[in-house]
Amino acid sequence: MNTLSWVLGACALLASTGVASAHQTHINYTVVPGIFQQDDPTTDASTFNFTASNFGLINRTYPSDSAYSGYTRKTQWQRLSRYISSLNHHAHSNERYSLLFLGRHGEGIHNAAETYYGTPAWNCYWSERDGNNSVVWADAHLTQKGISQALAVNGFWKHLIIDELITPPESYYTSPLYRCLSTANLTFSGLDLPRKHPFVPTIKELFREGISAHTCDRRSNKTYIHASFPTYRFEKAFPEYDPYWTPLHAETSTDQDIRSKKVLDDVFSNDDSTYISVTSHSGEIASLLRVLGHRVFALGTGAALPVLVKATTVQGQGPTTSTEAFASVSTCATAPVATASSCNDCSCCT
Repeated sequence: MNTLSWVLGACALLASTGVASAHQTHINYTVVPGIFQQDDPTTDASTFNFTASNFGLINRTYPSDSAYSGYTRKTQWQRLSRYISSLNHHAHSNERYSLLFLGRHGEGIHNAAETYYGTPAWNCYWSERDGNNSVVWADAHLTQKGISQALAVNGFWKHLIIDELITPPESYYTSPLYRCLSTANLTFSGLDLPRKHPFVPTIKELFREGISAHTCDRRSNKTYIHASFPTYRFEKAFPEYDPYWTPLHAETSTDQDIRSKKVLDDVFSNDDSTYISVTSHSGEIASLLRVLGHRVFALGTGAALPVLVKATTVQGQGPTTSTEAFASVSTCATAPVATASSCNDCSCCT
């Protein structure tokens, strides 16, 4: 990509964040605590198994139980659904409650490559290439392990729908990167979903991973995505080619949080669904959690996290935010040999 293309792409990203917008309202997000184990600071993300713990749903009573006929015979998910309905029924006109299911993609070829080469060599050399002599990790596809992870979550959802009588998502969104498109398809296809809420995900540009110099974070063109996933919808004005990724430049975490807020605002302003699925990435989900005010909770490949969110629309403009220029990324001219555990950056270049 030449300099002009990079500047245009960066400008497009800044414009899409709506930093200079004159909106007269803004949305504040808070997490409703005490619903999921993942909300609890004592829950260890590194050992937590969401499929073995009913998605982390805490076995408890809700204020709405007493008005729920035969609630003692209902599943925890049925009673949670009733509670969320009660919250929305009693909410002010500028408030709403929604349950987000944030799912990370299954293992991608890029994840396996980083493990193979080691993180220092990956970050400083291999990640900026499209692949090696054996595999391609630009807009990485899933490994066989990643496919198995997504299928296991599909089985978990089948259990939740049939046995736990969970209310499944009413809307589905996904990052435009192939590993998420594929994970969403494997996770939700073939489930017994309500006819009025079928699995027809919307591809949203800003649910993508943090924009890095890594080629795994450069999306494919729209034509290829449509040919691969013909039933998926594209958000309005989705461009043919990736307007944001550029070689050897990376988005700052500040900018990522700004665009995460932007895409959440877009969803909550245009979709009145109570149950919403987002298939995304570890870095982007971490950014979304920061915007929502949720504690840090890292997800392994294929894992998912439910979050009950209160969204409040407030009059007036929100807090002023400032975007930052994409940072230049240092790389190695040749593949480094990183054997010392102290080598964590490009100092290992030879």
